[in-house]
Amino acid sequence: MKVIFLSVFLLLFASLVYAQRQYSTTDKQAIQYFSLANQSLDDHMYDEAIEHLQKAISEDAKFIEAHVLLADVLRGRWRYAEAADQFIKAIALDPEFSRGIYYKLGDCEVHNAQYAQAKIHLEKYLSYDNTTPQTAAIAKKLLNDCAFSIDAIQHPVPFKPINVGDEINTTDDEYLPTVTADENTLIFTRKINNNEDFYKSDKVSGKWQTATYLSDQINTPRYNEGAQSISQNGKVLFFTGCNRPDGLGRCDIYIATKKGNDWNKPFDISPPVNTNGWESQPSISADGRTLYFVSNRKGGYGGYDLYKSTLSEKGWSQPENMGPNINTPYDEQSPFIHPDDSTFYFCSNGWPGLGGMDLFVSHLGQDGKWQKPINLGYPINSNGDENGLTLTANGTYAFFASNKLNGQGGFDIYTFELPPALRPHEVTYVKGNVYDAVTKQPLESAVEIVDLVKNLPVYQDYSSADQGDFLATITTGKDYGLNIARDGYLFYSANFSLAGHVNTEPFHITAYLQPIEVGNKVILKNIFFDTNKFDIKDESKPELQKLVDFLNLNKTVHIEVSGHTDNVGTVQSNQVLSENRAKAVYQYLIANGIQPERLTYKGYGETQPIEPNDTDDGRSKNRRTEFKIIAK
Repeated sequence: MKVIFLSVFLLLFASLVYAQRQYSTTDKQAIQYFSLANQSLDDHMYDEAIEHLQKAISEDAKFIEAHVLLADVLRGRWRYAEAADQFIKAIALDPEFSRGIYYKLGDCEVHNAQYAQAKIHLEKYLSYDNTTPQTAAIAKKLLNDCAFSIDAIQHPVPFKPINVGDEINTTDDEYLPTVTADENTLIFTRKINNNEDFYKSDKVSGKWQTATYLSDQINTPRYNEGAQSISQNGKVLFFTGCNRPDGLGRCDIYIATKKGNDWNKPFDISPPVNTNGWESQPSISADGRTLYFVSNRKGGYGGYDLYKSTLSEKGWSQPENMGPNINTPYDEQSPFIHPDDSTFYFCSNGWPGLGGMDLFVSHLGQDGKWQKPINLGYPINSNGDENGLTLTANGTYAFFASNKLNGQGGFDIYTFELPPALRPHEVTYVKGNVYDAVTKQPLESAVEIVDLVKNLPVYQDYSSADQGDFLATITTGKDYGLNIARDGYLFYSANFSLAGHVNTEPFHITAYLQPIEVGNKVILKNIFFDTNKFDIKDESKPELQKLVDFLNLNKTVHIEVSGHTDNVGTVQSNQVLSENRAKAVYQYLIANGIQPERLTYKGYGETQPIEPNDTDDGRSKNRRTEFKIIAK
């Protein structure tokens, strides 16, 4: 981006110089056309200037100034191949006419993927004394691009893009695709008559359906809506709105929530995320609590930088620049945080690449800092601009848009299998519904999933009021506890062990919450003991805290804590073990402020199995801790 801005500056600078110097031609007609070209440039009439310069060259093909200025104008109009041709003709006429020609020619050749030639000309430029610091820095950056590109082309990565089909792509432009964690809904931007709106397609029996207009609540006929991020459950949409009357700056980030089959009216996310500058291209983390976005606010490393803001009870935090391992003195855009919460994709023209904006991936290090990014490689990246990459939750497939692959017309949406080395950590998802155990009606309830080793929540949200559904992505290789709670009900408990998990098939949960009534009970599935021991393991503490919270919220409730075993071992040893385990929980509750008179405990040994004891799974389920309401 900065290279383009500089080229326009040099273009105008060149026109002033040429107007005051002795020309390399004496042909009056050629000079007249040259002067007309300068007048056209003053009026920003670039196509007219090009025509005048071409006429000047037709009058005198050795008119160096006309070749160079024509090259400058063409370069400023992104016509790099034509510009390079004019620079080469100028060098052939006088190799020492201007050292800046070599810099600008090298820039054009990088854009044309002529990296070997660009390397020669950039090195030539840097061999001169007294080059300007700004252009010398850019030339060195472009040289790094050349070295990277030559190597990348010699070591291509697998890349087989597939058009997602006529149900989504049309002769209009479709781009910026995002998909929900279950891969059943795709939301994207479509531009018709220069107006950007959101559309969506649902997948039925493995096939995308004809895309439909997303919502009149979000789309507008007057303003552009685009650059969106959808929450994993498909119920919250973060997007960019520009020049809207309720905005703070030129572009702001907005939020819309789903209501049944439609959407609520979006609202501006407000300061400190939005400013009077430019905030755009949001990407929301899987837990909905960290927002990544692009901004040109003051204090960054370059023109456009990537920032993040976290959500707490006080609202969104002051945005934090993602630092020099992500941002450069150039531009970074199109952030995408994968649901593993530790793999970050974005585009940049500052890190070594193949020219223009390239796609990169950065991984979160063990020190909690983002590592220096890795270029996704050739031919995923090219000498053009690549951006807007998003991934499926399982990390296997990526979505992007391109106008270079002979699609239905303009930009089309494509998918491709991401090379294994560029994939995020493997994740799966938990998808469930919460109901009242008596009425079978859906319930809006607090859902929490906890990393049992770290004792930290990885997901906290609510099931929907209309369907009682929720969806959470979780990283494989760990053990998790699930708790679902709602006022007036006993909480629901479950756990998942994903250590060694290689299958990305999701977990489907149907949870029935029991009303707080005498006799109703809950199995505490996340209370853990070592074999034949009754010392409570650390990973049990999140579950025990839920029980403490439940009793503090329901001050009149009395419970019995009960321990149960399988039939392995003697009846007497099982009885003692079950009683000691129940007592351990009882003592934990008292130590955490629960009055002893509200609690009793009892061991039932192997006398109350809930499954046959003839399988490992059955015996595992029989080894359990429960609590039962005995008074309310």
